[in-house]
Amino acid sequence: MAQNLFHIFRNTPLGRETLLQSIYFCQRMGLLPTIYIPTSTKFLMYFENDVVQVDLDPSYLTDPETAKAHVDELLGEAGMKPDMLVPKHYTASTLPDIPTNFDFMCCPRSISDLSSKIGLGYIGPRVRRIIQAARFPVLMTSPVYKPWQSVAVFFGGSANAVNALRLGIRVAKMADMPLNIYTQAGKQPSAAYESIVEKNGLKNPLEQVLKKWTFFEKGSVEDNLYAVPHDALIVLGAYGHGIIRDIMFGSMMEKVQSTISNNLLIAGPKYTVK
Repeated sequence: MAQNLFHIFRNTPLGRETLLQSIYFCQRMGLLPTIYIPTSTKFLMYFENDVVQVDLDPSYLTDPETAKAHVDELLGEAGMKPDMLVPKHYTASTLPDIPTNFDFMCCPRSISDLSSKIGLGYIGPRVRRIIQAARFPVLMTSPVYKPWQSVAVFFGGSANAVNALRLGIRVAKMADMPLNIYTQAGKQPSAAYESIVEKNGLKNPLEQVLKKWTFFEKGSVEDNLYAVPHDALIVLGAYGHGIIRDIMFGSMMEKVQSTISNNLLIAGPKYTVK
């Protein structure tokens, strides 16, 4: 069965940019898009150990008469036919239940607050809940459509960072693109990180796609992020901790996503490697 990406369509110019990004992601990865055009501003997502109520801002209900035509037009131009999701179950008459058996999900950095109030460094609370609970990776798009030409993984040595590296290798292979690794090494030698990769059985798969591994031994995370290509898809793990300093724990993740405008693919703590 073909893998899919779940996308909530917002019938606005900003929503068009996000859908274009989902289309590009699906094209590169060989995925089928599953599109949901909301008819109310709330829905529920039932995860294994959590139920997330998503509260959309009113812009998601803009001009409902043209929403389906706009989706068909954008997908048609890409030679793709969307799988339109129509909720079958409702917790309440205006509270549909959305399934969670997707392979990927696309989210703007916030799906529950007015876009005019959202800055680059803001991830909405509902998006955070989805990332924490989901077994699938979450694609957080750049503000405007930007094709990506390589994969960049932030690797700090933790178990969750290893999970993110597995995802990055998977994406690089599926998209047939080179992969670069970036590590804020500090006082740890590069051999320590390379040993973690080898112990987790990733040395050979990584060699098939790796273009360059960059170790930052000096400078702040924010300054070093300038080395990351603007057209790279950044893959990272959320809320990971490890013995070796991990770039992707808590505040470090916030520094990355608030400094850089690239598309981000985030593997949360419940992400299951496929």
